[in-house]
Amino acid sequence: MRVRLVVTFVVVALISAVTATALAYRDARTAVLQRTQNAAVNDLRDRVGVVAADVDLPPDERTLARFASKVSEGIGARIVVARYQDLSATSDTLAETEGRITSELRAAVRAGGGARFQRVEWRGEPYLVVGLPVTYADGDRRTSGLEVFAITGLRAERDDTAALLESVQAGIVPVVVLAAVLALLAAGTVLRPVRKLGRATRELATGDLGSRVAVRGHDELADLARTFNETADALQASDAELRAQEAKARRFVADVSHELRTPLAAMTMVATVLEEDADQLPPDAARAARTVGAETARLSRLVDDLMEISRFDAKAVRLNASVTDLADTVRASLALRGWTDRVTAELREGVRAVVDRRRVDVIVANLVGNALRHGAPPVTVTLAVDGGGDGGDGGEWVVLEVADHGPGLAPEARERVFDRFYKADAARTRSTGTGTDSGDSGDGGGQGSGLGMAIALENARLHGGMIEVGQRPSGGAVFTLRLPLRTGEEGE
Repeated sequence: MRVRLVVTFVVVALISAVTATALAYRDARTAVLQRTQNAAVNDLRDRVGVVAADVDLPPDERTLARFASKVSEGIGARIVVARYQDLSATSDTLAETEGRITSELRAAVRAGGGARFQRVEWRGEPYLVVGLPVTYADGDRRTSGLEVFAITGLRAERDDTAALLESVQAGIVPVVVLAAVLALLAAGTVLRPVRKLGRATRELATGDLGSRVAVRGHDELADLARTFNETADALQASDAELRAQEAKARRFVADVSHELRTPLAAMTMVATVLEEDADQLPPDAARAARTVGAETARLSRLVDDLMEISRFDAKAVRLNASVTDLADTVRASLALRGWTDRVTAELREGVRAVVDRRRVDVIVANLVGNALRHGAPPVTVTLAVDGGGDGGDGGEWVVLEVADHGPGLAPEARERVFDRFYKADAARTRSTGTGTDSGDSGDGGGQGSGLGMAIALENARLHGGMIEVGQRPSGGAVFTLRLPLRTGEEGE
C-alpha cells in the first residue's frame, strides 16, 4: 500500500506539473507571438500611411522599389515587398521572398479588408509575414491596387519560448521529488496505525485475545482502532464464557461418569448372575435377564468411553510406550475378540516401533469392529511401512489399513465420521444399531456409543499420527492409520 500511495502521489504531481508546464508554455508563447504580431502590423500600417502619400499611381518599377525601401527603413529594416498588379519590388534585392509569401496570404490581402498576417516556416526558420493593401485616402476605402508585405524573423521569439519551456521543465523534477517525499511522510502517518492494526489482528487470529491497539485522535483510523478493540473485548469475553462452559461440561461428564461406575459395578455383578442362571428361568424372564446383561454391559462401555474422552479433554492422558512388534499386536487384538476367522490379515513381519500397546489395541479394535459391524466381508487388515509421510519430513511411517466391501461412506459421513456421538447413515448399518462402536467390547450387535472413532483418532494423535478415511474404487470404506516409525527406546 505504501508503494501504491507513493506512486499515486508522484503520478498526480507529475500530471499536474506537466499540465501546468503545457499551459504556461502555451500562454507564454501566445503572448510573445501576439505582441510581435501586433507590433509588426501596427508598424507596417503606420509606415505605409506615411510613405504611401508620396507615391504616384500607377507606379513604375523604380517608384515601387523606392517605396519598398522607405517602408523597410521605417519599420526596422525588415524585408518589404511591394506589389502593384504585375510589378513587384523588394527592399532587399538579394532576399528570396517567394517561399515566404504564400499564395493564400496574397489572396487574402488582395481581397481587402485590412492587414493580414501569417506565420510560416522557411528553411527551418520561423517568420511572420504581414500583408497590407494600400487604400485611397478619399474616404471610400477602395484599394489602390498597391500591396505591401513585411517579412519579420521570429527566431528571437522562438528562442525565448524555448528557454521558458526548458526552465519550466527543469522545475518538474524538484516538484516530483517533493511529491515523493510528501507521499512517504503521508504514507508513514497513515499506514503506521494500519500496520499496528494488522499486527494486532494477526495476534488475535493466532489466539492472543488480549491484543489491542492504541487509539489516537478522532479520525477514521481512530474509529477503526476503537472498533477493533471493542470487537476484541467482546470476543475475549465470549471466549472466556465458552471456555468456562466447556470446562463445566467436561467436569460434569467426568463427574457423572465417575459416579456411575460404582452402581454400574453392582449392576454388572447382578446382571452376570442373572445371565448365568438364565437357562433355569422361564423364557420371558431369561430373555429379560439377557437383555439386562447386554444393556448393562453397553452402559458400562459408554461410561468407560466417556471417562476416556474426558481424560483426553483434560490433557491427562500419557503414553506408556515401549518397543512393540506391531504384527503381533494386531494379531493379538483380533484373536482377543474372536475376529481371526472373519478378517484377512496381511501383516508385514518384523515391524517394531515405540508405541503404547494398549492404545494401539484400542485403535485396531475400533477400526476392525467398525468394518465388521457396518461394512461387508471380506474385511482386510494390512500392515506396511511407508517411506514418506504426510508430514513431509521424509521419515518412515507405519501404515495400518482396514478395508471392507460394504456400501462405503457418503462424502458428508466421511467428513464427520470422527465427530463425537456421530451415528453413521443407516445404509452402512448391518445390525440393529446405526452407530460407530468403540470397539473395546468386540463385535456386539447393540448400538454403539458414537465415541469409538473419536477415541481412536485421539489415540493416533497421541502417538503423533493420524487416521484417514477413504473409499475403495470398487466400493467399501478404507480407514488408514499412520504412525511415525520410532524404533528407539522412547516413551512419553
